[in-house]
Amino acid sequence: MMIFTSLFLLLATSALGQTVYDSAHNVTAITGTWSSGSQNVVTGSGFATPSQEAFTYPKTTGMSYSFTDDGFYEIARYRMTSNGTVPTCITGVMNWSHGTYVLASNGSIVMTPFGDGYQQIQDPCAATSNFIENYNYTELYILWNIYQDAVKGYTLQLYQFDGTPLPPQYLISTSPNMLPTQALRNVTGSTTTTTTTTVQNAAVVNANAGERRWGAASVTGLLTVISGLGLASLLL
Repeated sequence: MMIFTSLFLLLATSALGQTVYDSAHNVTAITGTWSSGSQNVVTGSGFATPSQEAFTYPKTTGMSYSFTDDGFYEIARYRMTSNGTVPTCITGVMNWSHGTYVLASNGSIVMTPFGDGYQQIQDPCAATSNFIENYNYTELYILWNIYQDAVKGYTLQLYQFDGTPLPPQYLISTSPNMLPTQALRNVTGSTTTTTTTTVQNAAVVNANAGERRWGAASVTGLLTVISGLGLASLLL
């Protein structure tokens, strides 16, 4: 695993400035709504109510990304993190944001928020067990690809800025299920999360929710994406 991850990062780093994204590598467009796991987490009005800084809790954890064909995105994430030292201290995070995205020529995706994103954190063992804070980070995904899963159908695989794959997401609608593509709440007050506006400092939360693994299909998809780079020349 470590060897493969290092090779992946070498390829991705060596590819900067080169065109590695090619729509022919993907079996369908990224436009639409995607959801992981049991697909109970879905973007749109059924997940977040920004005007009230509220959430509707899904039945299970997961994530959902939606994309329009004219450059807008929305993210809904619900994850729980266990504490190995204190098993009863389980942290739950509901996270929502939206904004504009760019499919870069080097195969990455840069998502820039409108600035009205927020998240709710529940930690029974913390000094403050339940609070809501702003979430306005620019997010960088170093690579992405879409492949056909024999059971689930169209599958979106995103790789975080450090090469870590997110859980695969499956296409649940070719029409994006999203809230209006504009700022939806007043965030003129003080913020608890710093907004990042440059790709160099872009960040993405660790949203794997215990599902960090390489599946055979996702590895095949990644190799398909980078196959046109010229592996031999990159390793010389």
